[in-house]
Amino acid sequence: MKFKIPKEIKKPMIFLLITILLLIIVYFLNPDKGLLVLKASYSLLLKILPVMLIVILLMGLFNMFITPKKLAKHLGKEKPVKAWLISSIAGIISSGPIYLWYPLLAEAREKGASNSSITIFLYNRAVKPALLPLMVFYFGIAYTVVLTIVMILVGGLQGYLIEKIV
Repeated sequence: MKFKIPKEIKKPMIFLLITILLLIIVYFLNPDKGLLVLKASYSLLLKILPVMLIVILLMGLFNMFITPKKLAKHLGKEKPVKAWLISSIAGIISSGPIYLWYPLLAEAREKGASNSSITIFLYNRAVKPALLPLMVFYFGIAYTVVLTIVMILVGGLQGYLIEKIV
C-alpha cells in the first residue's frame, strides 16, 4: 500500500521545508542571527500553541457535528438575531479554503438559510481564532478586540444590506 500525501497538506509542507531551508542558510551565513531567529520563532510558538490547540479542537468538533441541513434550520428569516449570532460564530470558526464552502452554503440556502446569514458567514470568515494570538502579539489586545468586534458588527450590517438589496 502506497502512502500518498493529500494535496491540501503539500503546500504547507513545502512552505515549512522552504522556511527550514532559509533558516539553515541564514545560520550558515550568520550563526548569531540564525540562532536569534530560531529563539524568536520558538518563543512565538510557545505563546500561541495553547490557543491554537484549543482552536483546532473547536474547529474539529464544529466540522464533525454541523451539517448544512442543521445549519440551515437555524439560519432562516424567522429569528434574525439567532441567525446573525450563529452565522457569525460559524463563519469565525470555519476552516479550509473558501471555495469549498460555496457548495455547502448553496445547499444551506436551498434548505432555507437566508441571504443575510450566508453573507454574515462569509464576512466573518475574515476573523480567524488561530490568528488572533498573532494579532494580539503584533498589534495589542485593544486593537485586536476592537477590530474583531467591528468586523462582526459590520458583517451583520452587510447581511442586512444584502437581504434588502437581493
